[in-house]
Amino acid sequence: MNHLAPLPRPLSVAELDLAAPGGPVLSFRPAPGGPEVKAGDVYALVRLRGRPAATVVGTVADGEDPAGVLAALARERLARTAPLSDAERFAERFAESREEGGADAPPRASVVVATRERPEQLARALDSLLAQDHPDFELIVVDNAPRTGDTRDLVVRKYADRVRYVREDVPGLAVAHNTGLAAADGTVVAFTDDDVVADPHWLTALTEPFAADPGLGCVTGLILPARLATPAQVLLESHGGFAKGFAPRLYDPARPPADEPLFPFTAGSFGSGANMAFRADALRRAGGFDPATGTGTAAKGGDDLYAFVAVLSAGFRLRYTARALVWHHHRDTWQDLRNQAYGYGAGLTAYLTATLVRRPRLLPALLARLPRGLAHARTMTARRGEAPDGGVPGEHGTHHPWPRSLSRLERRGMFYGPLGYAKARLRKAGSR
Repeated sequence: MNHLAPLPRPLSVAELDLAAPGGPVLSFRPAPGGPEVKAGDVYALVRLRGRPAATVVGTVADGEDPAGVLAALARERLARTAPLSDAERFAERFAESREEGGADAPPRASVVVATRERPEQLARALDSLLAQDHPDFELIVVDNAPRTGDTRDLVVRKYADRVRYVREDVPGLAVAHNTGLAAADGTVVAFTDDDVVADPHWLTALTEPFAADPGLGCVTGLILPARLATPAQVLLESHGGFAKGFAPRLYDPARPPADEPLFPFTAGSFGSGANMAFRADALRRAGGFDPATGTGTAAKGGDDLYAFVAVLSAGFRLRYTARALVWHHHRDTWQDLRNQAYGYGAGLTAYLTATLVRRPRLLPALLARLPRGLAHARTMTARRGEAPDGGVPGEHGTHHPWPRSLSRLERRGMFYGPLGYAKARLRKAGSR
């Protein structure tokens, strides 16, 4: 790894629960499955009586109490958090009233996990998914283009009647997700990855909003790093990771958000594929995932972004909630990070190409939004590094710049994306 800047130091990852923004500590523990927190740099999720509220980073000296150090930083962070907008306050009050006893039961859910030759990671994910507090769900593993029988053996041996095994021989994450969607019998279909650990309340928080809003087509949730042990993991999270902040958002195609001039083409701000759920009928009506997108295809990504725009374009709303939390195990090597940077760029333009190829009626809307969208992007770039909601998880405050070599790879990926999508479509057509 060639850098002019010093390599990022590893951080411990922890959870801190407070009784109130300025209140006492209710609990402090390492992230799920992680080692005990010791002296050094620590990244902590701050909860308020269990509800994810912010993240903080602090340095714990030898002999100091980690909980006390992080709690002081958390109180300071929460005290300067920007107030919620009217829409965000409404969403918070709505969620809190439901938690206090007025909630409808969440709809029956199907959880789909697509995987390929990673049985140890898959087992860790399945253990967390089987511990969910949701009252009615099924769990489906889609074994995508397997080279061995290891995944099937794991599911049959360890999970027997608790997990359904489905094999899909055509490679590609979108293909695997469509296979899971076809097999699912839930009103809501949730998707996550084999490299996550799901919070016990994840599925309930992700699916409950569908019970209250019949026009809701998709819900996405919070993704935080499970480990920050290598420079590659720290750099990815410093660059933003997968998190979308702690403020609730509702995206309504009938009322486009004023702060996103390119809406609905700003799919990257809606959420990520490791933490998303769809009303099954809405996703099927929108045509499902584009099989020429996603990891495992020449397009290299963009399957989740395509699905978000497809559902919004069909007239359904999309909601983001930080209450639905998964912990993601970032890839840990420099080459992994290089591959991700290139894949992000490729996936972005591949999904835009897929959207316009399959929904050409959206082209005039995209062209009309481009001037304002580009001006908005320049403004946001100039303000990068601020934390308007007081706790965007990716903003460590550790000042690790995204290496220029990775920015160049992202741009190269963006140029490649349309070509990769075209290649994937041709290969799919040739396999029929």
